[in-house]
Amino acid sequence: MWGDAQERLTDKQRQRLEAAFSARDEHVSVEVAWQYAQQLRAIYHQPTPTQGRKLAEQLLATFPSCPIPEIARLGRTLNQWRNAFLGYFTTGGATNGSTEAINGIIELVRRIARGFRNPENYRLRTLLVSGGLNL
Repeated sequence: MWGDAQERLTDKQRQRLEAAFSARDEHVSVEVAWQYAQQLRAIYHQPTPTQGRKLAEQLLATFPSCPIPEIARLGRTLNQWRNAFLGYFTTGGATNGSTEAINGIIELVRRIARGFRNPENYRLRTLLVSGGLNL
């Protein structure tokens, strides 16, 4: 429920979430963090990249004023990476996610193997782990 998109919550889940947020005063910071997460998530689901970028810029402007230190720190980090963060909206949503996923698989193979001496075995092991080897 905590990781679900706000618009996908059932009525029962929404009631439970609201009850959890209002149960104790200490939960206010969790509610604010959840709201920020929902707003951040929403920028990637706008009808056009222009609308997404506009919403992202508005959200970036609100981070520094947030009283929750973790949210303010996230805002500072996103502002440091502002061009890359907002670049998503000028590249048509293109990312290097698939390349990073492949690199992650290769690194996993390297860690598991604890050093390969034969490049061919390294290549075959990588294909085997990534599902690219048909036996």
